[in-house]
Parts: sequence; structure tokens; C-alpha cells
Amino acid sequence: MSSKSRLRAYLQPRDFELLRGLFESRLMTLQHVTTLYFSGRQEAAKKRVQDLKAAGMVNERPRLQYHPSILFLTRKGFETLGKNGKISDYPSLSQKSFEKRARVSELTQRHELDVMTVKASLMAEVRTLSGFTIAEFSTWPVLFQFKGHYRDPEQSLAGEKEILVKPDGFLRLHEQTPKGEQFKHLFFLEVDRSSESHRTLGAKAQCYLDYYRRGGLAVRFGRPREEYQKFPFRVLMVFRNAERRNNAAEYFIQTTKARTQILMTTFEEIKENPLKDIWIQPADYLAALKGTTY
Repeated sequence: MSSKSRLRAYLQPRDFELLRGLFESRLMTLQHVTTLYFSGRQEAAKKRVQDLKAAGMVNERPRLQYHPSILFLTRKGFETLGKNGKISDYPSLSQKSFEKRARVSELTQRHELDVMTVKASLMAEVRTLSGFTIAEFSTWPVLFQFKGHYRDPEQSLAGEKEILVKPDGFLRLHEQTPKGEQFKHLFFLEVDRSSESHRTLGAKAQCYLDYYRRGGLAVRFGRPREEYQKFPFRVLMVFRNAERRNNAAEYFIQTTKARTQILMTTFEEIKENPLKDIWIQPADYLAALKGTTY
């Protein structure tokens, strides 16, 4: 190997961060990589991704002409992370399990890329906030899945049901005020596919509220369930359009008690600027309708 090739293959800390990100998310576009790891410097991102591809650690899925490249972690990239102890904090995967997890259907691919777009937009804006740091932003559902209880409004006599909820993401922010006060802000992320019924969305909304009240997040952080009030969280729900968002808000109001725990916006709004006044709660929607024919 030439000295130039060895230089290109040399892995820097940021390279490991990128490879870890691909291990967790399975898929990213070059734009995601640019935003998440290169502070928006597209040429620098492009060159480094080319180096990692040349080293056999990253590759791209087949695509149509003019479509953005979709990057994924190769077997060599996975092995490199493992040999360097960079994924010891993740669930242990065999080579076979890694390759099975890397196989993504076209429908799942579109959804996971949408999730990454939301993550990149949120992280880019939060990094501009003084006093805030991103302690964690995971998009591997299995790491934060939980069983939640709900009542189906269409089967009121059936009693309480239980489902497994797999969030699209979990975000943990740390805040330090100018006075030295420290706060933690916790969020789950749900990126709506527009393929789920309002009934399914309503069940999820109930399950998040149930998870909070049963102390699920308190237990995850090593505390007794009785301390659930010390671990409040919000659920960020991103919808394809305003009509879909409003219809979901109306359904939540009619069938659940999740009036303030959920924050709702649209995909286009969050891409533009997630820190603008774009978020509404079901309670806000109810207040806006008060006094109208609706």
C-alpha cells in the first residue's frame, strides 16, 4: 500500500463517529453525513466518504441516475468498529446478524432516511443553542422499545391491551443556564409514515403516557418507578402534512388523555427550522377550535 493509500485509510475520531452512525442508523445520504459530521462542509464530507469507500468500509446502494447516494456500512467497516472497541456499548451482533439487519426493504429505506433527515435537522439547530449539548440521539428502535398499555376506543369492552412500541428515536439534551443551573430534556421521536391508521397512532399516544406514569423511563435510568415524575419526556411527532397532523390531533383529543405530552409538526416545517414556533400540542389544537363549528 502506498503512503497516500495508508493516509487515506487512517481512521480519525470523526471517521469512527461516522461509521458508528451508519452502524446504528443503517442508512444515510451524503447530505446527512455532511450535516451530522462535517458541520455542513459538503466537499470535506464528500472527500472523506470517498476515502472510506476506497478503504472498503462504506459503500452505497444501487440507485437511479440523479437520485442521491444512499450510504451503508460494509462488513469491513463493521469488523473495524468491533476490533477497535467502538460498538461495545451496543447490542452484540454476529456477522450474520449484522448482515441480516443491513438488509432494508425499499419502504423501510424511505422511512429511515426520513428519520435521519429529522435527526440531522434537529441536531444542526440544537448545536447553535448556547448552553445546550446533545448527550444522546439514538435512532435504533430496539434500544428504547417498551411495552405500553392502552384501551382501544373501538373496543371499549375489551379492556386494557398491551403492545410493543418501537420509537424512531430518543433524544437527550443537557442544558446549563447562565446561572449554572443544569437541566435534562428527554424526547422520543415518531416520524409518521402516513400508512398507519389514526387508531394505531392513538394507541401509541396512550402507550407513551402509560410508560411515563408507570415509571418506565425512571427504571431505564436506574431509579425506582415511584420517581417517574423526575423523568418527564415529550413525544415529537412529525407528520407528512398539516392535514394529517390536524386529523391526528383531533383523534388524540377524542380518544386519549395525551393532550400535552405530544408535540406535533410537519416534515417540511422541521426541515426548514425545528426551533421555530412550529410545534403544537393536541391541547393547542383544541383551544384553536374552541368557539368554532368544529
